[in-house]
Amino acid sequence: MPATRRNFLRSTAVATGLAGSALAGANDGPAQVASKPFPPSPIQVPKMKFGKAEIGRLICGTNQFYGYAHFNQILSGVMKDYYSPERVCDVLHQCNRYGINAFNYFPGPRSQSDLEMFMAQGGKMHLICQGMEEPEAMIKALKPLAVYFHGERTDKAFQEGRMDEVKEWTKKVRGMGTLVGVGTHKPEVIAMVEEQGWDVDFYAGCVYNRSRTKEEWKQALNGELMEMQGETYMQSDPARMYKVMRATTKPCFAFKIMAAGRITNPEPAFKAAYESIKPIDGVFIGLFPRAKDEVKENAERVQRLLRKA
Repeated sequence: MPATRRNFLRSTAVATGLAGSALAGANDGPAQVASKPFPPSPIQVPKMKFGKAEIGRLICGTNQFYGYAHFNQILSGVMKDYYSPERVCDVLHQCNRYGINAFNYFPGPRSQSDLEMFMAQGGKMHLICQGMEEPEAMIKALKPLAVYFHGERTDKAFQEGRMDEVKEWTKKVRGMGTLVGVGTHKPEVIAMVEEQGWDVDFYAGCVYNRSRTKEEWKQALNGELMEMQGETYMQSDPARMYKVMRATTKPCFAFKIMAAGRITNPEPAFKAAYESIKPIDGVFIGLFPRAKDEVKENAERVQRLLRKA
């Protein structure tokens, strides 16, 4: 099928390969449950300076840990069944082994207890947290390296003309001893914040604009509005997000570079991401090593791509 922007607007049906690979693994998966950190590997993800820390340019995502597949309910259920607290800790230890020392933390019901278990086993992670409206308790408890306003909430505020509320939130977080940023799925949000000169340290940007309104979709499709269910991803979106990331001098973190699993060949997606972002930028990537060792594969891929660059 030709790779046009319309036939790339696909959700569940086009990613049979992902669901198949996820369901093909044995119940216990290829990874072993860790009771302590693994020894370091010769494969190490290259680092970037972020605030006062040196972090790997590949950052462990959180969605898969708690079943936020952004794909369908079946895959979400498989992820929830697979990821016990022990397996979450195991993947975080594997990340440490390959130089992935930062974690895109989401304050869900089990998140803090899983993180505390990992740390009690000797694991270490710099936290880049997704912040909600009231982040004080999370910041006090976890002392994260960085906190950014949650992307979907930012997008909704932008669409409703409430970005002053987001700006006030960043001002409040500025005084809490952490780096502060803005998350979004819309490149125009980053462009606006930059133009207005907000006092923020970084951005987290989904490379696919999955939060378009009905009218925004109509405009994106040149007046043609198809019936869409679930989430949709346009092939032409990443270039727009990467462009605004390159235009700012602030660090940026790209996420959903594989369209939430709809792209089944990771090589071009990773290559495009690291060739498009700045040397001070990184990528959030979700991990689901049920059928293969995704932690090692991704670390090897990023090391090779950045060495070549």
